[in-house]
Parts: sequence; C-alpha cells; structure tokens
Amino acid sequence: MPAAEPTLESLPSPFLRYFLATRPAFLSVTFIACLIGIATAYAGGLPIATLPALATVVFALVAHAGVNVLNDYYDALNGTDDANTDRLFPFTGGSRFIQNGVLTKGETAVFGLVLFGVVMLAGLWLMHVSASGLFWIGALGLFIGWAYSAPPLKLNGRGLGELCVALGFILIAIGTDYVQRHGFSWLPVVASLPFALLVTNLLYINQFPDCKADGVAGKRTVIVRLGPGRAAKGYLLLGALAYGWLVIAVAAGWLPLAALAALLPALFSLKAGRHLLRHAHQPKQLLPAIQMTILAAISHGTLLAGALALGAWLAV
Repeated sequence: MPAAEPTLESLPSPFLRYFLATRPAFLSVTFIACLIGIATAYAGGLPIATLPALATVVFALVAHAGVNVLNDYYDALNGTDDANTDRLFPFTGGSRFIQNGVLTKGETAVFGLVLFGVVMLAGLWLMHVSASGLFWIGALGLFIGWAYSAPPLKLNGRGLGELCVALGFILIAIGTDYVQRHGFSWLPVVASLPFALLVTNLLYINQFPDCKADGVAGKRTVIVRLGPGRAAKGYLLLGALAYGWLVIAVAAGWLPLAALAALLPALFSLKAGRHLLRHAHQPKQLLPAIQMTILAAISHGTLLAGALALGAWLAV
C-alpha cells in the first residue's frame, strides 16, 4: 500500500510540518557520506575529534535538508510536481507539502534559505577549528545544491542533475575528512566515488516516474532526453562504474582489501537494473527497483566505511 501523502490536518504541529518537509528519510545517504569521510580520516592515522565530527554530520544533514526544501520550491514554480500523476510517493514527485497545502511556496522558500543560512554560520565555526580551505568545499557544495534546481541555471533540467549529485556527495566526504585532517586528501575522493555514483543512481531511477511531468514542465532531465527505454541502460552503466572503480581502487592499493566487501550490494543494483529494464515504461511498477537502489547505496557505503575503519583499527 502506498504511503499517505501529507495534509495540513494530519500534521497539526508546526515543528513536525517543517521537519517532515525536509524529507528526512532521504538524509540517510548524507549521513553515510559523512561516515565515509570520517573513516578515511581515521584510516589516514588521525585521531577523530568528536565534537567537530558530530558538528560536521549534523550540518551536512541540515545542508541536504535545505537542498530538498528548495528543490520542492523550485519544482512548484516550474509546475513539474503539480503535473506529476505518475509519482511514487514518498520517493518521487517531491514532498507534496506545497501541492497539498501543508506549506505555502513562500514558507517553503524562506525555510530553505534559513537552513542554508544555518549551514553557513556553522561552516564559519568549523573553519575556525579546522582550516580555511573548508570554505571552498562548503561554498561549492551549497552552490551545487542551489543550482541543481534554481533558475537561471536549473542544472537538473539541463541533463546535469546526475553530475551535481555525484559531485555533491563526494564533496560531503571530502569536507568531513578535511575537518579532521585540516587539509585536503585524495583518499575521500577515491573512497566516496562508488558511493556517490550509487546515490546518483537513486536520483536517476527516481526520474523515471517523473519523466512525463518533467517533460511537460520543460525540465529536460537525462530520462526525458533519452526516453525511458534507452535511459534504463544508463542505470546499469552507473552501477558498473561504481563497483568497477572500487575494484580498481583496491587493486591499485588505494583502498584496503577488506573494502571489497562493499561489492556485495552489487546484487541489489543488478536486480534493480533488470527490473528497470523490464518496466521502464511502467512507472507504477518501479517501486521495488527504487527500494533496492536505496538499499544498495546505503549498504555499500556502510560496508565501505566499516572496512576502512576496521582496517585502520587493526593496524594500530
């Protein structure tokens, strides 16, 4: 049975309304990206500074929440969420808070900007306890999150949404590592790339139920440009790149042998990809594939972070 969409009557608490407007279930992937960044710092022989690590996680989640809220606002402006009749709530079609009258467009826009403002203030403190280079990592991350859906750039509507997501999640791992290391390292880039690609696959598959509405609204995503049939093959390509990079990184000695445990979720990705190939033109049939895509990303990232941390701990 599909989840019930939000209504003003079902959410009498203002706090609960604003909290759920952030789409908190989707913030788990940001938490995992932070774990990877903490694990790469630990694998680099650094003692973990607990308070900065916790602050980094919390405010990375707030940043992702802000991106989600502003994405809802801009998708309401361009009409794509209003036109979406093939949505699979809560996975596609936005939060439905604006469409169902839970929050107004104005309230949503202000909330998203407040969340971004909180992240900027937190970033100043994290720069103080870490190093000034964190400014550029955070600024680029917030810019990508804004430009993903906001005019005039509207990068997702120009077929660049997948690049935005991949870069965004790599930056989360880099920034989390940077706060601990007080400097840049290539290790979080190498380690987080497969996870970032698997999260990108989540965006990718979520755009199939949204394809018709996106096309009507002039939002030219990759799925709209290629059509669902041809675009379905791209899901398997992204998965192959993710798991293939992990193998290369281990073979090159950049990641420990134990990191190969993070290949196990490839079974979920493969099953989801096959399901997508069969049902690319049947949006209502894609729920199992979306759920397996989420499971693949979260389990891969968790296994990878665990392998990095365990390897470093055993080496002590």
